[in-house]
Amino acid sequence: MNASLPTAEALRAALAALLDGLPPTQAAQAVDRLIASYRGTTPTDAPILRNRSDVAAYAAYRMPATFEAVRSCLAALREAAPDWVPATHTDIGGGTGAASWAVAGAWDGPRTTVLDWSEPALALGRELAGASGIPALREATWERARIGVSPAPAPADLVTVSYVLKELTPGDRAAVVDAAASAAQAVVIVEPGTPDGYERVIEARDRLIAAGLSVAAPCPHDEACPIERGTDWCHFSARVSRSSLHRQVKGGSLSHEDEKFSYVVATRFATAPATAPATARVTRRPQIRKGQVLLELCTRDEGLRRATVTKRHGALYRAARDTAWGDAWPPPEEG
Repeated sequence: MNASLPTAEALRAALAALLDGLPPTQAAQAVDRLIASYRGTTPTDAPILRNRSDVAAYAAYRMPATFEAVRSCLAALREAAPDWVPATHTDIGGGTGAASWAVAGAWDGPRTTVLDWSEPALALGRELAGASGIPALREATWERARIGVSPAPAPADLVTVSYVLKELTPGDRAAVVDAAASAAQAVVIVEPGTPDGYERVIEARDRLIAAGLSVAAPCPHDEACPIERGTDWCHFSARVSRSSLHRQVKGGSLSHEDEKFSYVVATRFATAPATAPATARVTRRPQIRKGQVLLELCTRDEGLRRATVTKRHGALYRAARDTAWGDAWPPPEEG
């Protein structure tokens, strides 16, 4: 099973089935408390998800968006390494398992272990996985672990760390990234697409490179980020479909929202499509104007630059019109 859309639909169905009885007032109060915790500036050394109400509210409020953000990052990894298939996956700080759902939608059957320090989160994650109908999720292992303090995880092909680093002290953040680097062949780290989320990703990126890994995405190089610190930040966007439950918990009416995220994918093996490896990444939403497309790029050799693709570029212009924020450039088929 490799199609992400059925996995997304299965996640929405599992959430609706397990959270149908959650009282709206209780959910709203828990969501308000979680928002305050996640927007705070002080890392915690205790789980933010404390009980069943917190976990249920989090799952309804954040799990669909986290799933879509991680799914986008895994798509970048698959683009960089199309022939690589992980057999094992560890989700550090995985909570209710959003990243594990994304992994299950990206590859057939990786054996997943979810590590988290919140027993209520693990319990609900286990329930959601059991209701998924997806064999890899139903067979996943859910283990309680103090993130950043427990012994390093067992070796795994893929390690994901999504929306976790903000909750940790600086020392624990470093420990988690170092543990992921030592355990995995590929590491995916995802944080909110905010200036401080980007800073945490850049810190993690530096540690992964120092540990001997190479950046596979989004950066087309292992050099220092060309963005001048404090002036801008690198982030991307994923479209999230809202179910009726999602709209109710979030107090919104639109059928969708856009999740902003920052991320890094690093590997211990060589990555690049077999033909015409991309040399840049589109770092902002392309501007489509009459007869031209403006692309903001982070490049392998020239740092940040703007590319103007016009009709006279023929097939490349048509490709530019279909290019999205976060895509590699140029497309492999264009060389």
